[in-house]
Amino acid sequence: MSKRWYVVHTYSGYENKVKEALQNRIESRGMQDRIFDIQIPMESVTEIKEGGKRETKDVKVFPGYVLVRMEMDDEAWDCVRNTEGVTGFLGGNKPSPLSREDYNKMMRKSKTGDAPKRTTVGLEVDMPVKVTSGPLADFDGKIAEVNPEAGKVKVMLEIFGRETSVELGFDQIEVIS
Repeated sequence: MSKRWYVVHTYSGYENKVKEALQNRIESRGMQDRIFDIQIPMESVTEIKEGGKRETKDVKVFPGYVLVRMEMDDEAWDCVRNTEGVTGFLGGNKPSPLSREDYNKMMRKSKTGDAPKRTTVGLEVDMPVKVTSGPLADFDGKIAEVNPEAGKVKVMLEIFGRETSVELGFDQIEVIS
């Protein structure tokens, strides 16, 4: 038999508990020779807060799902299926293994093996902002464009009676509430 990845459905929010319970079950039943690995698909998300402060955290890509690498037979299936918090395999009683390509997509791996990072920002177009540093400090304007990957925003400022688009870093502005 071959080692393949299978998708296991869990109660949402119980992924870590299922992983721990399954690891304990594998050890107590001596299934290490048939169940090899358990993964929870995660990705790093950088959130940019007011003032340009960055906060990075890991989030689950597919809440309610865990990946298990195993040699599928009745005993291994029963061990995983009857673990507390597991609701079943994706595919039911005859689960289909994931292809390597699908596994890489779920784990967000590129061909180089690195997981991509995602950036989220609490800034939106048309939000009123104040420039806090640089030669345009104390000017007020509205966000015209947000570029989270570059950490920049385009802000429309009124300079000499004309609206002018200016590119600024997240750390150079603050939202006016």
